[in-house]
Amino acid sequence: MDAVLFWVVWDAKKAALEVEDYHTAIAWAAQTALREVIGQMNLAEILVGRAAMDVQLQKIIDERTTPWGVTVQSVEIRDVVIPPDLEVAMSRQAQAERERQARVILGESEKQIAQSFADAALAYVDNPTALHLRAMNMLFEGLKERGATIIVPSSAVDTMNLGGLSGLAALARQAGPNDRPAAG
Repeated sequence: MDAVLFWVVWDAKKAALEVEDYHTAIAWAAQTALREVIGQMNLAEILVGRAAMDVQLQKIIDERTTPWGVTVQSVEIRDVVIPPDLEVAMSRQAQAERERQARVILGESEKQIAQSFADAALAYVDNPTALHLRAMNMLFEGLKERGATIIVPSSAVDTMNLGGLSGLAALARQAGPNDRPAAG
């Protein structure tokens, strides 16, 4: 982290007598304060909360330097350099979070689809005619598509009351001359 510290000596006597080398002492006070503040924050707070961090650092350093006759006027964080290893780890964490969110969304979608099918099943449970019409419509829609081949088990044909092969032939005529269903 790169920061600038602006300070002023307001009592030269104290600055000369209270500490051996006030220039070095101020630098050490600033470094230790910076480590304290960084240790209390996560990286996201550091990156977006520089102004608050500046004020906090100024207060801490000023408390340490005032007995020496020095006042900290301001602290300004200029740059935050993220080590490459930490950058890679953060990237992996962000990617894992995006994947987790995608799975949650997919799971929610699956729940909605299942609920829709359950609702549809309830709509057809007491109305076998509607169910047969829906099944025939699905079959017809499949036959409409060019090059579509649909294999319908004979038990399904019986269930849909299509009348065996004559019902399928009628469906095929509706679908078109080139589309023929296959019965099995």
